[in-house]
Amino acid sequence: MPDPGPSPLQSSLPAAAARFGAHGHGRGIEAVGCVRPALFAPPAQASAPVTTPSPALERVLRGPSGLGAAGLSLARREEPPAPEEEPPAAGRPIPGLYYHPVPEPDPVRVEELSHRIKAWAVDEVELYPPEWEDQFDGFSVGRYMVACHPDAPTIDHLMLATRLMVAENVVDDCYCEDHGGSPVGLGGRLLLAHTALDPLHTTTEYQPEWAESLHSDAPRRAYRSAMEYFAQEATASQADRFRHDMARLHLGYLAEAAWAETDYVPQVWEYLSMRQFNNFRPCPTITDTVGGYELPADLHAQPAMQRVIALAGNATTIVNDLYSYTKELASPGRHLNLPVVIAEREGCSVREAYLKAVEVHNDLMHAFEAAAADLAAACPVPSVLRFLRGVAAWVDGNHHWHQTNTYRYSLPDFW
Repeated sequence: MPDPGPSPLQSSLPAAAARFGAHGHGRGIEAVGCVRPALFAPPAQASAPVTTPSPALERVLRGPSGLGAAGLSLARREEPPAPEEEPPAAGRPIPGLYYHPVPEPDPVRVEELSHRIKAWAVDEVELYPPEWEDQFDGFSVGRYMVACHPDAPTIDHLMLATRLMVAENVVDDCYCEDHGGSPVGLGGRLLLAHTALDPLHTTTEYQPEWAESLHSDAPRRAYRSAMEYFAQEATASQADRFRHDMARLHLGYLAEAAWAETDYVPQVWEYLSMRQFNNFRPCPTITDTVGGYELPADLHAQPAMQRVIALAGNATTIVNDLYSYTKELASPGRHLNLPVVIAEREGCSVREAYLKAVEVHNDLMHAFEAAAADLAAACPVPSVLRFLRGVAAWVDGNHHWHQTNTYRYSLPDFW
């Protein structure tokens, strides 16, 4: 089956699925000739026959070749890469962490994207005062997004993701964390900011006041502008999908804030539940829009695809917990992250808790890759295969950015 390759944004739902949508015959991925994979299938029996993977599965596991393609492989590895004798100058990976190395992002794209996103932040939405400029530059969002979206056809496509990433971080900083954030009153602030993504439909009398409010602070200005750009290029389904995932994100913010207000340290499973919502999910879920195509809504909504996306978001968020561990310890107050919660709830040392958090991440990564490979085998539709590779690329690019961003992150001395 040929690779769909970069193409204008359009639905690639096969004709069979289009007929299903028009006439109501059949349900879900079965309508496009895909086999529904079991989400919690029992282990295969030892006597099960050995089968040869289909060419489509082999191709999606192998991924494409060429510059930047290393991050697009879904092939599962049994062991993490062997550590190098000398750590690279740009930062070293966490020992024992399971990850896939990616090439350094294209410097030409990084430079152009960095220039354009800074112009947007400063000139269009007045995102930060001059004293925050070093933090904006140190975030290296241009490198981040180029690494995460190697199949983006143009800088304009990359800007769709980059504006949203910057806007999400501004909301987190200004409403929740570093720059005046607080759990007190967070729900009201987030709700009003969410209307910049999911607009208010109200009476003529009150509409102007709401519209004016969208310019009242940096988070709302950023959300409004970034979403306007995104909605111009995305399909209606893709835009609504993103709004849904942002509502999930905001729900996660509120759970963490509630625990902070009551000084509650959650059980480990509770913390992981919160992190499934307060995580990176809105970023990989738009990989098709940034790639210039569409994973049709019916395929995106399938439980098997939702499991893949959820596991990807969970694994990448635990990467953030691990790399930001020392940064958060140095900040005022108690910051919940997975090592802190494990140490508190399981009564182990901080070192033991950190190393167990690495194991949790690795388990999530293996589960993500297994779920993605199973779905690729069950439903080898071109848009599904490309979307799975795009999510895998985002997972790998996210790790690369965390590993190499020594402005923000350093590792604890646990080895």
